[in-house]
Amino acid sequence: MRAHMITYGCQMNEYDSHLVQSQLVSLGADMVDSVDEADFVLVNTCAVRGKPVDKVRSLLGELRRQKALRPLVVGMMGCLAQLEEGQQIARKFEVDVLLGPGSLLDIGQALESHERFWGLQFKEELHDHIPPPPVGKLQAHLTIMRGCDHHCTYCIVPTTRGPQVSRHPDQILRELDSLLEAGVKEVTLLGQNVNAYGFDAGAKLAGYPSFADLLRMVGRSGVQRVKFTTSHPMNFTEDVAAAMAETPAVCQFVHLPVQSGSDRVLRRMAREYSREKYLSHIAEIKKHMPDAVLATDIIVGFPGETEEDFQDTLSLYDEVGYDSAYMFIYSPRPGTPSYKHFQDLPRDVKTERLQRLIVKQKEWSARRNARFQGTVQEVLLRGDAYSEGSLEGHTRGNHPIVVPKALGALSAGLYHARVTATTPHMLYGELVDASGEPLPLLPHLGPEAAALVTPLPMM
Repeated sequence: MRAHMITYGCQMNEYDSHLVQSQLVSLGADMVDSVDEADFVLVNTCAVRGKPVDKVRSLLGELRRQKALRPLVVGMMGCLAQLEEGQQIARKFEVDVLLGPGSLLDIGQALESHERFWGLQFKEELHDHIPPPPVGKLQAHLTIMRGCDHHCTYCIVPTTRGPQVSRHPDQILRELDSLLEAGVKEVTLLGQNVNAYGFDAGAKLAGYPSFADLLRMVGRSGVQRVKFTTSHPMNFTEDVAAAMAETPAVCQFVHLPVQSGSDRVLRRMAREYSREKYLSHIAEIKKHMPDAVLATDIIVGFPGETEEDFQDTLSLYDEVGYDSAYMFIYSPRPGTPSYKHFQDLPRDVKTERLQRLIVKQKEWSARRNARFQGTVQEVLLRGDAYSEGSLEGHTRGNHPIVVPKALGALSAGLYHARVTATTPHMLYGELVDASGEPLPLLPHLGPEAAALVTPLPMM
């Protein structure tokens, strides 16, 4: 069996795809790089917003056309596969295998039920369902929990992924050990709501640490960088900020979604916290980490949002001073309370507000990034950038950075770089040695290589 996977959506979906790929390999499958080479294509879907659903429809339409020309089995997994909407799409486009987020370990049985793959057998059991580490990568995701016990009115996740289930800390640490042995330098802990780790259904699990203590445990493992996503403010505690500040391996980067700055809208979203409570968490973070990098999620144009409500969001952005934000127009999702009970705002109203928020975000990102001018930052370089002779990566604060290649730094790895220029969404720099002196550029590039990373004009 030659298999190919296509993944849409969040980091959790990327992790799930890696988990399923490892099982396909254990079945004897060869993972191939393109649809044209495959006789089994598995699409991992997202249902959080309408756009990724539209992408899945388009892809499945193309795969159905290919099925008419050659033997091809098509599978669909992930959040969309769990919903009636997704099942209707699967029937329309003649999908052969459906696999919900809670059935990832059933891929073998699902394929065995298809006549083309009768007789497939696992070569070996996956130890505690821990996937093998990624090959040749310095970054990895590590799932610490699945599902969510909150019920935000706009969110489909509790329907698709179910209630929160925390993963046992021993499993987490065993997988972490395998990642470190494979050379991983940076690990991102994943969960729908990592702050609630160890408190499933609102009750403390015996033998499970709090999320703050888990951060301390992971930080003592020898890993060089630890990040986490995503957080719900309702479950954030000051101890998390303290653990981040006192654990050197944990990056001082906090992604704390606010969604709206209006108490009225937050109540309609069922977010379970107020503007004041959210700002108290920001104050706790800044108390322990004055230089913390802050990011958030914001939904613009939620049903019933007035201009006054939107102004509250803009003023909150100024009060916090975010480094970056993921900003979305509200997308009504079938199966959510907001879709059933609330009337959507006109598209042009939502679009206009989003544009104003983007302007605000760019102003703050430019201001926040400018403070790094001239400083030396630890950077994790992932490989070649968009221009010849340069490498791209990111800082401990998750800022993307581009540098010219230099002697002793020709590929992925951890290095130090002095920031020489900034834009709202990018840092540019030069690699330096331990004393802060610039590393010599590659001889065949010469000094003019610095021009390869001239900041792009602001859009």
